[in-house]
Amino acid sequence: MKCAPFEYVRAGSVDEVVKVLGEADGDGKILAGGQSLVPVLALRMARPSVLVDVNRIPGLSSIRPVDGGVEVGALVRHSRLVEQTHYPLLAEAARWIGHTAIRTRGTMGGSIAHADPAAELPVVAAGTDARITIAGPSGERTVAAEELFLSALMTSLDEDEMIVRVRYPALDRWGFAEFSRRHGDFALVTAVVATVAGQTRVTLGGVGAVPVRATHAEQVLARGGTAGEAAAAASEEIEPTADLHGTVPFRRAIAGEMVRRALADAGIE
Repeated sequence: MKCAPFEYVRAGSVDEVVKVLGEADGDGKILAGGQSLVPVLALRMARPSVLVDVNRIPGLSSIRPVDGGVEVGALVRHSRLVEQTHYPLLAEAARWIGHTAIRTRGTMGGSIAHADPAAELPVVAAGTDARITIAGPSGERTVAAEELFLSALMTSLDEDEMIVRVRYPALDRWGFAEFSRRHGDFALVTAVVATVAGQTRVTLGGVGAVPVRATHAEQVLARGGTAGEAAAAASEEIEPTADLHGTVPFRRAIAGEMVRRALADAGIE
């Protein structure tokens, strides 16, 4: 199939994007890397009247170290995340995204805004307590990643807003583990372990409509429990659904193992 007709606007600034989206009255879409949007348009699962290309907007492609963490512009490509050395957790997670062509075009802001529960970057954002800066008609606002994700492919972004940057905090230690049928396939389960300001956070992707904090596992670690005990707690507390890729017991077992591996990656035994 082919895309339904739409008006194309190449925006030169964030303010122009917000203005065009506002005038579209909920019927506009932002085009960045297009790795998720273009297939949906081609299948006519989405029929926006206006497509706003943000690729020429200056200032959204920077990666900047800030207070031991890093601030990443919305237009930073996944391939650059792999190459950067400021934030190794992001580099490791980005290596698991799709394949070379996808990583070359896909963007940080697009992945976060798309909010795919199987995607790597939303799990990292939620797992590290990242802060998302959003531009809209009233200026900029900042929200925690966990407040942004509402459900599968749904966020708290208004129809006339766009993500402009994401700030990831300094980490004392981190770990990452993912299980997929083949490298580059959608993740069945992703586990992110991040110690932020002395607190170890355990977050899972692929087991719910949004990234899921394994709070029972965190409590096990806080009282001195082992990685094995924390992994078992994480497996028990999640409520995954069965699908074509695995049963509930299968996903629980994989989640526990991914947590164990991520903890080991973080140096927690």
